[in-house]
Amino acid sequence: MLANMPLSANGEIRIPIASDADIVIARQRGRAMAESLGFSVSDMTLIATAISEVARNIINFAKRGELAVSPHQRSSRRGILVVARDQGPGIPDIHLAMQDGYSTGKGLGMGLPGCRRLMDEFEIQSNVGGGTTVVMIKWSPDYDSGS
Repeated sequence: MLANMPLSANGEIRIPIASDADIVIARQRGRAMAESLGFSVSDMTLIATAISEVARNIINFAKRGELAVSPHQRSSRRGILVVARDQGPGIPDIHLAMQDGYSTGKGLGMGLPGCRRLMDEFEIQSNVGGGTTVVMIKWSPDYDSGS
């Protein structure tokens, strides 16, 4: 399971999320890391958009949380790992929350399902009253370490 994976200490960036300004910072730092890892401009945009969506959910539903972005490698694949955590109210029905068009807020219900489509791997764990963790990975299509 992705959420049980330890975060990489090498190059990890942690951004506290508590305001709209923090969302902008998280998006910028995630995009900069993706660029440093050699992602294409279009992939950098997808990664930044997914970061914005999960950070916005933290603000809207939990009020505060944290986003961690780090380089990630598995076998010969290299990518970027994004972990969003909060201690908010949690999601009572993850299956329902992952359906396009479903929203408990004022949004269009595209945030979490959209993130799942934008990234290559996506996992969400949530406990009612205990917060939510979203783990996403985008793999670089051009990288092979030679393994």
